[in-house]
Amino acid sequence: MGWEAWFTLAVSIAMFAVMARGTVSPATAILSAVIRLIAAGVIEPAQAFAGFSNSAPITVAALYVVARAVEDSGALRPLVRGALGGGSNDAVRILRLCIPSAAASAFLNNTPIVAMLIRPVSEWAERNGLPASRYLMPLSFAVILGGVLTTIGTSTNLVVSGLLEASGREPLGLFEMTSVGLPVAVVGILVLAMTASRVLPDRQPPRGGLDDPGRDFVVRMVVETGGPLDGRTVEEAGLRHLEGVFLVEIERDGDPIAPVAPTTTLREGDHLLFVGQARLILDLQNIDGLDSAERVHMASVEERARHVIEVVIGRESPLLGQTPKEANFRERYQAAIIAIHREGQPLVAKLGQVKLRTGDTLLLLTDPGFRERWRGRPDFLVINPLDGEDEAPIKTGRAVWVGLVTFTIVAVAGSGTLPILEASLIGAVVLVATRVLSAQTARDAIEIDVLIVIAASFGIGAAIEESGLAASLGHGIVEGFQAYGVRVVLLGIVLATVVLTEFISNNAAAALMFPIGMATAEQLGADERTFAIAIAVAASNSFLTPIGYQTNTMVYGPGGYRFGDYIRLGAPLTAATIAACVLSA
Repeated sequence: MGWEAWFTLAVSIAMFAVMARGTVSPATAILSAVIRLIAAGVIEPAQAFAGFSNSAPITVAALYVVARAVEDSGALRPLVRGALGGGSNDAVRILRLCIPSAAASAFLNNTPIVAMLIRPVSEWAERNGLPASRYLMPLSFAVILGGVLTTIGTSTNLVVSGLLEASGREPLGLFEMTSVGLPVAVVGILVLAMTASRVLPDRQPPRGGLDDPGRDFVVRMVVETGGPLDGRTVEEAGLRHLEGVFLVEIERDGDPIAPVAPTTTLREGDHLLFVGQARLILDLQNIDGLDSAERVHMASVEERARHVIEVVIGRESPLLGQTPKEANFRERYQAAIIAIHREGQPLVAKLGQVKLRTGDTLLLLTDPGFRERWRGRPDFLVINPLDGEDEAPIKTGRAVWVGLVTFTIVAVAGSGTLPILEASLIGAVVLVATRVLSAQTARDAIEIDVLIVIAASFGIGAAIEESGLAASLGHGIVEGFQAYGVRVVLLGIVLATVVLTEFISNNAAAALMFPIGMATAEQLGADERTFAIAIAVAASNSFLTPIGYQTNTMVYGPGGYRFGDYIRLGAPLTAATIAACVLSA
């Protein structure tokens, strides 16, 4: 390999490491890598930024608008209610949930599908005395599986289609992936039905802790200066035998006092750490002489009728790696954090000093307008009200119109009357023109960071191909596996893609593996489109970690899952879908 190939390999490995650590957003990591490759002369600026004029990111943007219209209209809610209707055992319940969810995901962006379903699935499970953890992870996996049924099912499929087009080949037809995606989806959903209830532990989600006396939430209160509790003992202050709440620590001048004795004297400025039910510890602010550590903001929230909201931190969030204090959380979001859950457990710490990570679930005290202000923004993957806030009623006429527009997009693109790009753009414009969505809502629905990742990933793919790295790696794969047949070589490509997609974004994984797959197929004399479709399927099928795919992160906190839970269910599912992909390709 020449120096360009070695340099591209080094930049790609550095990008992989940065994205796997989650220290910066995928968009920042990929753009930085592309800029380094331009500066080194490996690729020209026109090659680096060709993705910004490619059809893939534009199509994804249009489909985001369509998906938002479906979500806002409530068009999928009858499907949700029907899916949760019942079932004699867990296998039947999982099939009833997963089959329609996967079918919807074949034509709609899977993120809003999961966002819409997390709350009703959790509430349905609670009403029936079942743990939501049995169903939320299978839900995420099902929409991932459904996404490989068509080219518009996921942005990754569109990236691969765009890469084919950029390399002078024909883009993927709407149903060209179905011959591979359908067997993968069928096998995957059957594996979910047979194994999910057996391998997934029953976990308690953060939302369950609001009323469950067995779940601990944390709040810090301050002894007011000159207040009635200053100078009194814990026993005298009435803090010894609070219902459902326990005083676990006093922090005085930065030093902890624990355990707290009944005879401990309280002093002004003491920070008291209480653990208990969320709804009960919020009432501590009504005790005369105690004030919340969040007093300025919580007071303003109370005046506007406070609401408890559950949010999940995603991989694109600007909050990653920052503490709430560093992010100026209260002023920025007009919300107070009452608990942080990580790996299914509450964090007993100063909440303002906790560095936030992907998958963290935050319970917030805020006003009723929070969800609309931050919905569709990268700050939070999931925003669920937990205090009985009702959903907006289904607008029947609008839902029918949105369904008709969506069906028309699929029919026109599927028949070949119009390319996917034109059909999607016309559909999005029609929805805005008919005032199903406002122009502002349509803009908010588009996830800019995802589009940047898609567009910039074309530059990475171009560098891997132009530098000779793809040809060298392809030659090595062919030399090592050719003797065992084309399917074994394809298996090697699929396995490499699956590993990559668990640590970096699925779009980046597809972009990295596409030129290698094409070079390998060319050297073998195999069908290049078969390799391209296999890469698209493998890059989307991320089941082993909560960070490999956005919907996995979305259910991580609400399901109360731990990192290892994904391997329990994801390992057999990954093995089954890899086999189905290679055998059907």
